[in-house]
Amino acid sequence: MREARLPHPLTPMDPTLEQRIERAAAALFDCQRPDGHWVFELEADATIPAEYVLLKHYLGESDERGLEPKIAVYLRRIQRADGGWPLFQDGAFDMSASTKAYFALKMIGDSPDAEHMRRAREAILTRGGAANTNVFTRVLLALFDIMRWDSVPVMPVEIMLLPRWFPFHLNKISYWARTVIVPLLVLQALKPKAVNRRRVRIDELFLRPHTRSGGRPRLPTRPGGGSCYLNWSTSSCAESSRCSPQRPVDVPSIKPWPLCVNASMVKMGWAPFFLPWPIR
Repeated sequence: MREARLPHPLTPMDPTLEQRIERAAAALFDCQRPDGHWVFELEADATIPAEYVLLKHYLGESDERGLEPKIAVYLRRIQRADGGWPLFQDGAFDMSASTKAYFALKMIGDSPDAEHMRRAREAILTRGGAANTNVFTRVLLALFDIMRWDSVPVMPVEIMLLPRWFPFHLNKISYWARTVIVPLLVLQALKPKAVNRRRVRIDELFLRPHTRSGGRPRLPTRPGGGSCYLNWSTSSCAESSRCSPQRPVDVPSIKPWPLCVNASMVKMGWAPFFLPWPIR
């Protein structure tokens, strides 16, 4: 079999490609500041500002900085023509981002009867409703008592106690994954409820009232058996949790870790990116 040959580094490029590169470089140089640096606005998709709003209401804190009206303007501005929200500019509809954006806007005070809210609701419902959101959004909705905890994949907090020789260990995964998994373990063990002083709910985003359970989440089956094992382990953990709902959990030894991480992220201004939220 012949090996594929890569083009020589000095091989002339397509003239059209060279022109595009030159135009892109010129556009960047036009944005350069007199002292030589560049600065651009840091934008996020709808989930980050929406999660910030929902975090404040989860904790029962007031909008002392007056950010909610500004966030509402931003969320309305980036809404897609079809009523939903994407994960990136001009991207496709995303169920979880749309559910969070709708929830945040309603929490801020937008009427469900407003045109943009009606379009968002229709976009979500025509795609199966909020029961089709991802794990992070299911956890969020469970914290607000909108979905049941049995709609969230079960992750026993005892995972923290697994020995290093076990196939899964927290030291074997990335830092970002650890900062997400550990707080989620504690949240699933304690199952706290949001303060939610305004008592805002989004039951209208579900096709039928009973779908608030979301159904037991399952991974699509793929060759190799990995997804089958994960589905089996999730079901087993769920059954164990159902049979022993009051099992003792050693949470105090775990709580300082995510709280320490969260405090450092607050100092760096990254708190809105900390998806699982503070644990009190």
